[in-house]
Amino acid sequence: FGEAINAQIMYETVDAIIESGLNRVGFEYIVIDDFWQADHRVNGRLTWDQEKFPDGIKPISDYVHRHGLKFGMYSCAGTHTCGGKPGSFGYEEIDARTFAEWEVDFLKYDYCHVPPGEDGPALFQRMGQALRATGRPILYSICEWGRNRPWEWGSRVGGHMWRTTGDIKDQWESIVDIGFEKQNGLGAYAGVGHWNDPDMLVVGMYGKGNEEVAQGGCALAEYRSHFTLWCLLAAPLFIGCDLRTMDQQTQKILTNQNLIKINQDSLGRQGYKIGEMLYANEIAQVWNKPLADGSNAIGFFNLGLRDQRLVSVSWERLGISPERPCAVIDLWTGETLGVFKTSFSAYVDSHDVTAVRLIPQF
Repeated sequence: FGEAINAQIMYETVDAIIESGLNRVGFEYIVIDDFWQADHRVNGRLTWDQEKFPDGIKPISDYVHRHGLKFGMYSCAGTHTCGGKPGSFGYEEIDARTFAEWEVDFLKYDYCHVPPGEDGPALFQRMGQALRATGRPILYSICEWGRNRPWEWGSRVGGHMWRTTGDIKDQWESIVDIGFEKQNGLGAYAGVGHWNDPDMLVVGMYGKGNEEVAQGGCALAEYRSHFTLWCLLAAPLFIGCDLRTMDQQTQKILTNQNLIKINQDSLGRQGYKIGEMLYANEIAQVWNKPLADGSNAIGFFNLGLRDQRLVSVSWERLGISPERPCAVIDLWTGETLGVFKTSFSAYVDSHDVTAVRLIPQF
């Protein structure tokens, strides 16, 4: 929503989460991003834009909690936020206490307008310490866009998740760049309680919304690939589209319980690329996410423009004996495709995905 955010949008979005059933498949946080603040502090404290939030922030927090959801806010490690509102630099402790008083459950902490010479990890540590000192459990989301390799220190400074790249755009090229090109190899730094964050889902935006994100939109197949990869990456799943106007196809993608279970698997392993195939400069990739029960979630992605590419994975690439029979279940349809040995192959349309669960038969 960008600068258009206001209290009414927040209330209506809470209602949309409940009415659509998104809460029943695990979506539980609703987070206000930038532009909620007044232009100046009052008595040293952050306060809200009176026109956008005439009754303040606490009533919204209360409304969210009454509906069984959790409430999130936004601030910034610099003197000002990315939108030019007051940041938390030098005010970490008082801002953390303010958020706790508003019963905030989540804080996204950005990295704009940091004074020259300041150490980024140290600034994030200051807010991490301040949040813990409140005594309130607040999920701490570090957003410095991967500049200082936050996957190496994010957990140490108190973070529970950290952005690994710059902002995602609602376009296929951005999904490929951020997801397929920049996430592989970061899995060693992710696990239960500390997650790599490749930014929000743009599923269902279709080129609408905040102009910083809306960059033309994607096709349905591209949104399907996007959601599948984020689930395989064990990425935090944050919906970016307007839930009040979400269409049925978008809702079908976002509520796919088979893939959400993969994303939320208790082992907490981040998926990784195990194969890349080139066909006349057209690329297909195979990604694997090991699961707690010994099965594997596999994504077959056709990143090129040609339809009907045959994409394969061998059992050897998964550390499974070639003679081991494995049941293969389609994660999008729930259909059991059969029991196979040695390998599995799928025809995949352009920019689309076939996602399966491979279950060894003992």
